[in-house]
Amino acid sequence: MSIAIAMWSGPRNISTAMMRAWENRSDCTVVDEPFYACYLKETGAQHPCRDEVLASQPTDRAEVIRALLQPRDSALFYQKHMTHHMPEHCDLSWTTNLKHVFLIRHPRQVIASYLQKMPSVCADDIGIVRQQALFQSITELTGSRPPVIDSTDVLRNPRGVLRALCHNLAIPFSDAMLQWPAGPRASDGVWADHWYPAVRASTGFAAPNDAYKPLPDSANRLAEAMEPYYQELAQHRLQA
Repeated sequence: MSIAIAMWSGPRNISTAMMRAWENRSDCTVVDEPFYACYLKETGAQHPCRDEVLASQPTDRAEVIRALLQPRDSALFYQKHMTHHMPEHCDLSWTTNLKHVFLIRHPRQVIASYLQKMPSVCADDIGIVRQQALFQSITELTGSRPPVIDSTDVLRNPRGVLRALCHNLAIPFSDAMLQWPAGPRASDGVWADHWYPAVRASTGFAAPNDAYKPLPDSANRLAEAMEPYYQELAQHRLQA
């Protein structure tokens, strides 16, 4: 039986590069944001490629969950999840037998990157509040605190952080996680043309880049409001 790994992240948080790292292992298959269509249908959010996403995935959560729980041929099954795709009313009981990881990034970096792809941003768009709540819920549900990794730590020391993460998950580390061939993947969601150009051009984790343009006042206020939620998770992050 496969070991299922649920990685909980917000957008613009090296989550796709992380999916590349896991998919490059010979023992791992991946799924890309399986609840995206559910989120779009339920919220009416107007995202790029909205119609294509709705046509490409089930919009019923129960159907998505059934698919996620199906046996896999690979030893590992990596699930890339966006925290804002899981609203508060969602039943999380299906996650009890999964291994969970929380991938965080400083709100200022998330917001700056998000605004490079979208005309505006609000708290619900970036899922940081929901990420902190999910961390608490999954800790209570599973009886153990999931590991937390910070994107900046990963970019500064990918080998060390990924090795520490694999050790925490009781999974052998693989050097294959550090580099991958450039280009698209069949596993990429249909939204990849809008969101993934940089990752598709990549062959590994890039050095951290904090050289973003100054944020508008409203975005600055949002970053300040999100800081406590980020820090609540950051205190638990793995150290390589």
